[in-house]
Amino acid sequence: MEIPSKYNPANTEDKWYKYWMDHGFFKSKPDEREPFTIVIPPPNVTGVLHMGHMLNNTIQDILVRRARMQGKNALWVPGTDHASIATEARVVAKLKEDGISKNDLSRDMFMKHAWEWKEKHGGIILEQLKKLGASCDWDRTKFTMDEDLSESVKQVFIDLFKKGYIYRGVRMVNWDPQAKTAVSDEEVIYKEVDSKLYYVRYRIEGADDYVTIATTRPETILGDTAVCVHPEDERFTHLHGKKVIIPLVERQVPIITDTYVDREFGTGALKITPAHDENDYEIGINHQLESINIFNDDGTLSENAILFVGKDRFEVRDLITEQLDKEGYLVKVEDYVNKVGFSERTDAVIEPKLSMQWFLKMEKLSGPALENVMSDSIKLVPAKFKNTYRHWMENVRDWCISRQLWWGHRIPAWYLPESAEFVVASNAEEALELAKQKTGDENLTLNDLRQDEDVLDTWFSSWLWPISVFDGIRNPDNKDFKYYYPTNDLVTAPEILFFWVARMIMAGYEYTGEKPFENVYLTGIVRDKKGRKMSKSLGNSPDPLKLIERFGADGVRVGMLLCSPAGGDLLFDEGLTEQGRNFGNKIWNAFRLIKSWEIDESLEQPESSAIAGKWFGEKLNESISLLEDQFSKYRLSEALMNLYKLFWDEFSSWYLEMIKPAYQQPVDRKTMDEATGFFGLLIKLLHPFIPFITEEIWQLLETRKKGESIMVADMPVAGIYEKACIDRFEKAKETISAVRNIRKDRNIPNKDLLTLMVREDEDKFDNRFGEVVKKLCKLDSIKFVQEKPEKSVSFIVKTIEFYIPLGENVNIEEERNKLNKELEYNKGFLNSVMKKLNNERFVKNAPANVIDKEKEKKADAEAKIKSLTEQIQNLK
Repeated sequence: MEIPSKYNPANTEDKWYKYWMDHGFFKSKPDEREPFTIVIPPPNVTGVLHMGHMLNNTIQDILVRRARMQGKNALWVPGTDHASIATEARVVAKLKEDGISKNDLSRDMFMKHAWEWKEKHGGIILEQLKKLGASCDWDRTKFTMDEDLSESVKQVFIDLFKKGYIYRGVRMVNWDPQAKTAVSDEEVIYKEVDSKLYYVRYRIEGADDYVTIATTRPETILGDTAVCVHPEDERFTHLHGKKVIIPLVERQVPIITDTYVDREFGTGALKITPAHDENDYEIGINHQLESINIFNDDGTLSENAILFVGKDRFEVRDLITEQLDKEGYLVKVEDYVNKVGFSERTDAVIEPKLSMQWFLKMEKLSGPALENVMSDSIKLVPAKFKNTYRHWMENVRDWCISRQLWWGHRIPAWYLPESAEFVVASNAEEALELAKQKTGDENLTLNDLRQDEDVLDTWFSSWLWPISVFDGIRNPDNKDFKYYYPTNDLVTAPEILFFWVARMIMAGYEYTGEKPFENVYLTGIVRDKKGRKMSKSLGNSPDPLKLIERFGADGVRVGMLLCSPAGGDLLFDEGLTEQGRNFGNKIWNAFRLIKSWEIDESLEQPESSAIAGKWFGEKLNESISLLEDQFSKYRLSEALMNLYKLFWDEFSSWYLEMIKPAYQQPVDRKTMDEATGFFGLLIKLLHPFIPFITEEIWQLLETRKKGESIMVADMPVAGIYEKACIDRFEKAKETISAVRNIRKDRNIPNKDLLTLMVREDEDKFDNRFGEVVKKLCKLDSIKFVQEKPEKSVSFIVKTIEFYIPLGENVNIEEERNKLNKELEYNKGFLNSVMKKLNNERFVKNAPANVIDKEKEKKADAEAKIKSLTEQIQNLK
């Protein structure tokens, strides 16, 4: 069999992905096996693959592939989210390019364009995920506006409305003037910005006196309906019950008192604009103030503002400051740093605005969702996010679920003729019947009713995702839902812990009485080497597909994980992707090496190869045991590093060196079979992390039948292992390295055999790896002595002294210097250990095994110091 000298991902990745797809290895149907289910966090239908997706989906694929190899019926459900705000913005922009304005289209015509755009551009990201190796059941791909999912959303809305959880009312909302829609509290990102604090004086009615207020938003002066002071602030006691004149618009408004006012901020007098500030809104309700909305939906000033009508709010800020100054109202302007809310979707500055919206009461829904996360019925990984989750859930506010858009799930409410009253129904015909009952008017027709124009918040559909992808809302007794739900693991980002995760948990308990998933693995944010969040604007985000082109999908997967602790931000370094590719090359070269050996059936297995096989079998079981523990704790980066070191260090650098036949010599059958067997186990363990190269090698390792795949091979499980054997070989490694260093330092050729002497009784010394040491160190023998031989060099492993006689090659002065350096090092090491052991806090608080380890270090260092001191004294 001709094995290429280099592994080429470009030649294998598409080949094996097609093979997996053609043989249906990703597909899942309910059967008697234990299910393992993951639902993909649906990316926006507008999206293309970015580094966050790469990390998230690599982790999901590792979990799914591992479960599949463990014999579970593994299902990974893919899909996309309709993303109301983002998609509508894209469609509007596309129409604009074609010379069409959304305002010139009917809703139906706009939706036709939107669906056409979705069919053409939506789903690109799912195709890109295939390049990464994502083993999703693509036949089950869902979209949040599929007919069955849309029906589920509608059914839930109607149910929650009937339960009294959904209501409609005028409330202060977060208004996005760019998207022209309300957004929820969780979709507002607060940033510190350099602002100005404007001090403006308001004339007191009927007096030649003024009160000065301080504001960061002078443009809202046009909507002021009061000035408020603290009732106990003596500076303003004389103004209680009086009125002031609002500058420029000459409106009389009352001076009111409220303990809400912070006497230390600004001047202690606060302008009140109930329509454009959340706190002012609450004060306005308490004091029955008029509310004047001075902004249009796009952030320009409305007719109610009287001045600067039609101009943008930020332009007006400059214009009104100039006018206030000109007319003598502006006292001063100071630099000021404050937090400003920005829309998570469009990055526009949020405008607090009074608006008629639909809301969902959260208090009752949030109870089980809080309780079951805090009790670890649902585990958050890492657990540090529990506190953040609890804080949010204990302070949860009603969810504004309506959006002023066309693309999305239209609210199933119909208004009665010439009325603000409405009925909620699953379709227009049902709405008409309800309207007739409500009005008693049997002559009503569909033309008399008007459906609400708004759509539901995108999250109102995705909060049902783990249920609705299996049709569990409409048909809770169906076979798929009963088998796959609750799902096992959810892999997502901490920033949508509340947007999405908490709400899915609420929906799970409300509609199934069960949790939607067992575990939530929260990935970190992908940042560049400087710690900056990756973004297009900074130009610091590499194109994932180009990375795959350069380093292969396996290389990129390894690179992402090497810098990815659970819940910790990932500092992405392209060098780690290269390291991932190099790891693949290492595996490939080891495979080629083994396959290059000729077998001589007549050869007996050498003792060195037998003990090498015994040791690696023990080491392999130890590593698998550790791997199982790491997976149980979702320490995937550590799991990969465990296997990386096992293959690179233990298998390639040690085991293969121990069993490798001499140049151009054959190998015995038993050693070859053992090596091939170990290699097969290693690539199975590595397959979830690096699926493509492991499939390629597995297919070449031995003859396979058509339709076989490593994907569905059995995942190795840990057996019992002998720790003493592993520990003993660690000492043998130190011995081998020390002898090799002596050869190197003294330029002794490998062809010159050395003798190794051990200062120990032969019957007390564990020499099980003696043949390995002889082979790797090029020794003629290992002897046991009681005294240091003359003209020899020495080294110590743990507490045992070793000598190599070198005759005239020994330089006494060099040897003395070397031993003195080693003695000083060990004294320093002992000193650092004693500092710990003499520290009462350390001894009191450290686990027993840690203290025992320090005591062992102390004993070893003391033994070495004693031995080195004796050696220096005995040097002649």
